[in-house]
Amino acid sequence: MTAASNRDGAATGLARRPECACRTRKGDGIRIFALMKAGVQAHHWSRVLFLYMGLLAASVKAQNCSYTLHSPNGTIESPGYPYGYPNYANCTWVIVAAEHNRIQLVFQGFALEEDFDILSVYDGPPSPGNLRTRLTGFQLPSPIVSTGSRLTLWLLSDYAVSGQGFKAVYEALPSYTCGNPGQLLNGHQQGSTFNIGDKIRYSCSPGYVLEGHTTLSCLATSAGTAAWDFPLPYCRADDGCGGTLRGQSGVITTPNYPAEYNNNADCTWTVLAEPGDTIALVFSDFQLEDDYDLLEVSGTEGSSQW
Repeated sequence: MTAASNRDGAATGLARRPECACRTRKGDGIRIFALMKAGVQAHHWSRVLFLYMGLLAASVKAQNCSYTLHSPNGTIESPGYPYGYPNYANCTWVIVAAEHNRIQLVFQGFALEEDFDILSVYDGPPSPGNLRTRLTGFQLPSPIVSTGSRLTLWLLSDYAVSGQGFKAVYEALPSYTCGNPGQLLNGHQQGSTFNIGDKIRYSCSPGYVLEGHTTLSCLATSAGTAAWDFPLPYCRADDGCGGTLRGQSGVITTPNYPAEYNNNADCTWTVLAEPGDTIALVFSDFQLEDDYDLLEVSGTEGSSQW
């Protein structure tokens, strides 16, 4: 909310006229209106504004949808995909597979308003303890494989701005298969079977460097199912600096390490973990120019510099 006031360069003998500045943000069938008038006591307008916005909020109804899917494979799309989902969407999809089967979810399109519209994926019923991941933004998520025979998706959107939405295909997996771990952006996958004992190899296109393990093996688990031994790697630009890192483990190095890094380097690495997890950062080698080059680590109780 902004307020503008009228400033006269010279005295005119006229009373100053009250000025107002207004901003609107239009949602789907609703307009949020903020008003402040100069020269009027602020608390009076605060009460009017609060009452007006309160009436608007009370008149809005969430657009609900709920689906339960029992077929062994199928497609899930957000409402209106690919032309945009509605505001105030509140939709759930529950995928139920046969006993002893798991469910693989592979996204084919994904675009949600970042940080405000959220797709939550639960490994089972939608309870806090089953939350697998929360997805937002415009990056295509990696495939997701449930640990049991039920997977739940829950989409929530706010009052304004929407993306195209998402499209995903799902498939019931027997206990002896790991499912397709996924393709790499700017990379290649070798191997087309994903059962216990199978291996998948990854490489990157020219100009990109693989971060992570080049080979993934499908292994039997103690729970009687199958899982890949390492998370999906990714390809970064050869001259890239920084990036977003996901997975259970990984390695971060300065550009050209163990050779010297470049002058004027400005790199940011973001490490993401699942909700409730913590991140351990262990340095195996560290050498920067004293007083001039520094590394700052934030996300802890307070940022630290070395």
